[in-house]
Amino acid sequence: MESFEQCYSAVDAMLREKVVETTYNLFISGIKPVSFSEGIATLSVSSEFQRGVVEERYSEMIKEGFHSVLGFSVELKIISRDQQPKPDTTPLEETSRFLYGDYSYTFDNFIVGSNNRFAHAAAQAVAANPSGAYNPLFIYGASGLGKTHLLMAIKNDIEHSRPEMNTVYVEGERFTNELIIAIGQGNTASFHDKYRSADVLLVDDIQFIGGKESTQEEFFHTFNELYKSGKQIVLASDRPPKEIKSLEERLRTRFEWGLLADIQPPDIETRISILHRKADMLGLELPDDVAQFIAEKIKDNIRQLEGTIKKLNAYKLIDGETPNLINTQDAIKDILMEHRPLPVTIERIIDEVSRTFDVSSEDMRSTRRDSNITSARQVAMYVIREVTGMTMEDIGAEFSNRNHSTVTHSLKKVSKQMSIDSRLRETIDDIIKNAKG
Repeated sequence: MESFEQCYSAVDAMLREKVVETTYNLFISGIKPVSFSEGIATLSVSSEFQRGVVEERYSEMIKEGFHSVLGFSVELKIISRDQQPKPDTTPLEETSRFLYGDYSYTFDNFIVGSNNRFAHAAAQAVAANPSGAYNPLFIYGASGLGKTHLLMAIKNDIEHSRPEMNTVYVEGERFTNELIIAIGQGNTASFHDKYRSADVLLVDDIQFIGGKESTQEEFFHTFNELYKSGKQIVLASDRPPKEIKSLEERLRTRFEWGLLADIQPPDIETRISILHRKADMLGLELPDDVAQFIAEKIKDNIRQLEGTIKKLNAYKLIDGETPNLINTQDAIKDILMEHRPLPVTIERIIDEVSRTFDVSSEDMRSTRRDSNITSARQVAMYVIREVTGMTMEDIGAEFSNRNHSTVTHSLKKVSKQMSIDSRLRETIDDIIKNAKG
């Protein structure tokens, strides 16, 4: 990449995948790159109204996109067109080749080792013969090991070799959110058309539909429609179907109809190969001792390996520092801090309970006492206490300042129900896993 325009093009592609089409067309598609200087990315929009919406709702998402592309954080400045200076199409002095290389998801740039050989071969077989090899294909493994890479490699391969096929990729959480929006807008027909017309449907993080009754019902019918029509289904999860406890049995059974393929953390030889491959894609010379040091420190997450290489490349481009053991120690420290699991926030827990019990977060926080809202609120209180260890008073403050005794009663009630209702216990276990994930 040689210009800021090219840089933002990569960010824009990520944004297109993250937001629904209507939102993208209204607020994102009109954003234009202006300049990049001293760590500040300046973008322009068509009006002051659009600027306000983008700053309020999408600035963090845009900054995350830049971080993913560049490997380091940037500040964001958004201006309306009448403020816009001449676009910057000159090479970026600070980051003239800062993109992290051709990291498009393909089978060619997927590093194969003993930990993922079976899953890789299964994914290639599906791409070569959709619905004729393994259907469904269910790939599972911990976060950061390459599940998304394989799903996207299947998608890209099929789109290249069979452009006439309709290939649809979606994350489980986004599938749920799109369904909620479609129901709210009374527009489920277009939702059905989008997913049931797919020739190949790839769903990442399918575990997120567990415990969400309306979403599971919708996906059950989508799965059946596609399967009966001989369409290919590929699913990915952080755990095998039998361990997604809040998943309906009829879905769990269907997910196991085809082939299950797991991905394990890579061994040190594979980790070193990954590091050298990513460095080569950047044109970055990586000494063997540096690669060995990184591979010994980062053992369980390929994204962290890639993040380290991007950080070292940023050092090289910005400060002229070539990779060595000293600056690599700094890069490792930063990467491990950046990629540690984020603290589970109250909002994330409440959102997960909201989706699972089909009750809005606003209602849970309100004084309403409808039975379904009360039940969801009590579960949210229980999960917050279990995960964060917050005091009863602090938990109560999150729910319209309910007092200590009310929170205590809620915790005891949920605990008692879990002891006699295994389904509720499994649902809460999955809520905790999803909230942490």
